[in-house]
Amino acid sequence: MIEVQQLTKRYFDREVVKSVSFFVPEGEVLGFLGPNGAGKTTTMRMICAYLPPTSGTVKVAGVDLAEDPLAVRERIGYLPENVALYPEMRVEEFLRFRAAIEGVSRKDVPERLSYVLERCMLTDVRRQLIGTLSKGYRQRVGLAAALIHKPPVLILDEPTVGLDPRQIVKIRELIVELGRDHTVILSTHILPEVEQVCQRVLIIDDGRIVADGTPDALRTGFSELSAVTVELEGADAAAEELFSRIAGVEKVESLGQGRWQLAVRDGKAVRREVFRLAVERNWVLTELSQSVPSLEDVFLRLTTREEATLEAEEVQHA
Repeated sequence: MIEVQQLTKRYFDREVVKSVSFFVPEGEVLGFLGPNGAGKTTTMRMICAYLPPTSGTVKVAGVDLAEDPLAVRERIGYLPENVALYPEMRVEEFLRFRAAIEGVSRKDVPERLSYVLERCMLTDVRRQLIGTLSKGYRQRVGLAAALIHKPPVLILDEPTVGLDPRQIVKIRELIVELGRDHTVILSTHILPEVEQVCQRVLIIDDGRIVADGTPDALRTGFSELSAVTVELEGADAAAEELFSRIAGVEKVESLGQGRWQLAVRDGKAVRREVFRLAVERNWVLTELSQSVPSLEDVFLRLTTREEATLEAEEVQHA
């Protein structure tokens, strides 16, 4: 559905997007993550034909961006982080206006209007001035405007920013529903949101894709971040030394009062060996648990560069 090959954007002597390539199949909800300045918003704007790429290709639903950018726009519903709305217009009036801009035929407007009002939970405020709506409702109006022309692709940039917890839950539920009928790219800084909504995650840093996979696969790929916590009664002074000899244990940290934390590569094998040691030495094992890396742990590991490197880059581009 979306095919990006070697996409690059250069401003003067600086590349902000560097040979990015990925594919999003039909019906997938993709989380697109990256720290501020990583290039994700620039990438999304190029896919939407809002920015011309310096080089590379983009195809949306089989249409090449370079050959027909207007046809690409017709196939995409884009919700930017800051939604452009007219506060003096009523909700229904604004959506009719957007339908006309997007080329929806007059005979199809009533059906499309009814669909987006119901899907985005706006029926009760359809005749209300946009300027009187809460932030959550304005986000829904922006999403309805992105949906009005029935695009096969939705690109959502921080759709829940500034919303209260209840509104966030509603928008997340809506995105999951929309994923059944649309291919969705979701950009957000809220990592639990990605885990709840997205089937696959792309992480971009410094203009390059640094990870691509399901949330579970990314966590598994960074299993060296796993930690096994051990609590024993009756353990002798040799316990810490014995733990450090177990294959797969990278580091042993004493937490005091008969508790240790082991940094491990293979948590299952290490837990099995700790249990064997406890039986062998007549220790009472009161806790043996493993914490797996979160998506946040993976994100920070991939996108945190040394301060010295960042300072050198800032000096170079000053």
